[in-house]
Amino acid sequence: MKKLIYSFILFVFCSLFALNQTHVVEEIVAIVNDEIITLSQYKQHYESMIQMLRAQFQGSEYFEQVDQMKKQLLDMIINDILLLQIAKEKQINVGEQVKLYVENIIKENHLESEAELRQELARQGIDYKDFIRQIEENLLKQAVIANEVDRTIVLEESEIIKYYQSHPEEFTEPETITLKAIFLSVDNHSPEELEVKKKGIEAKLASGEKFEEVAISFSDPPLNETKGELGTFKKGELESSLQQMVDDLKPGEVSPWTKARNGWYILKLEERKESRLKDFEEVRREIEEKIFMEKRQKKLAEFIKNIREKSYIKVLKPNPLG
Repeated sequence: MKKLIYSFILFVFCSLFALNQTHVVEEIVAIVNDEIITLSQYKQHYESMIQMLRAQFQGSEYFEQVDQMKKQLLDMIINDILLLQIAKEKQINVGEQVKLYVENIIKENHLESEAELRQELARQGIDYKDFIRQIEENLLKQAVIANEVDRTIVLEESEIIKYYQSHPEEFTEPETITLKAIFLSVDNHSPEELEVKKKGIEAKLASGEKFEEVAISFSDPPLNETKGELGTFKKGELESSLQQMVDDLKPGEVSPWTKARNGWYILKLEERKESRLKDFEEVRREIEEKIFMEKRQKKLAEFIKNIREKSYIKVLKPNPLG
């Protein structure tokens, strides 16, 4: 059920934040039109966000994310409420979407029924009604954004082409090379043993023995176990001494012994794929999505700013946690 929890938390928090509508007579953090945000509601959101950030970040990055979250959380909760108020005003109904979403969760987590989903949620301390409410509220917010923001976005063919022409580095596949190797570790052999083994391997290859068979018989782990398969690398991923040696090889050619940090290598170039710029049609969809998301972010910020200006918002505790 880890997948269930993760998908639920991600769905709830990846864009905006759902607000528990149960009002308790207590300290008020903010007023948004005819609704209030209480201190306990704010704390609930704060703790949920802390849990999510702990799962995603560590060390200094975690503390940076927490500081950023503290600065933004109250505004995001207010924005959340405003979107839900618009959904209510426009009488948006997402009942069918909620049903489909729950069905997908049941299917993706290999559950037999909604009853089993309820049991699993209960075991993890999640109230089923809250679970459904969170899904419904997020779908309502998405519906508002789709209607008020996404439908206003227009992509021009000229700007898609211009982006492609102006950002070739984003759509250029780097050169890749596929290598096999025979390897002798400096840790496993004395200098004298290394010289003897190197000469013996050279003799085997010179006699026409297959590179893969020599790797199996004489290479140190792990290349003896992989039949000499070293892997595929982008330009610059190899250690510099090995990269310099490979740069002069043609497919099928074998290098002399080359010293690297961990030992000695004989390299065989299996394949070299030259760097290439992807065709426009290959990346059209990627460009469209990128431009769309850039425009969406800007228009969404303008939309939120506009509805905030038209609303009554009174913040009583700008720093709720002190």
